[in-house]
Amino acid sequence: EVQLVESGGGLVQPGGSLRLSCATSGFTFSTYWMYWFRQTPGKGLEWVSSLAYNGGSEYYLDSVDGRFTASRDNAKATLYLQMNSLKPDDTAVYYCVRDPRPWVGYPNGRLLTRDFGDWGKGTQVTVSS
Repeated sequence: EVQLVESGGGLVQPGGSLRLSCATSGFTFSTYWMYWFRQTPGKGLEWVSSLAYNGGSEYYLDSVDGRFTASRDNAKATLYLQMNSLKPDDTAVYYCVRDPRPWVGYPNGRLLTRDFGDWGKGTQVTVSS
């Protein structure tokens, strides 16, 4: 059974940093593209980042590019999202998502929906003073 468990969310002041983790099990992590999405009641679901199976290619939503960095440790089957210079607009529930297909993925995940892939339960990030 595929399992994705996010952690590391919390309350942080504007300009601060957080590092999210996504521990995975039940599949060969090193062969799957992975994604970060976020969701808020106002904006809905938003793709944040795509990361190739070997970590060699990474892609970001324009508004987080340069502030967020996705990475992975294939030996630990864990995905990370380092978030710096956080803004109130970054407030959301953040989800770790596995592509349903091995080896291939979407560099631009803007059109992907909640029906795509396998999802964790999410972790809340709140940016507020």
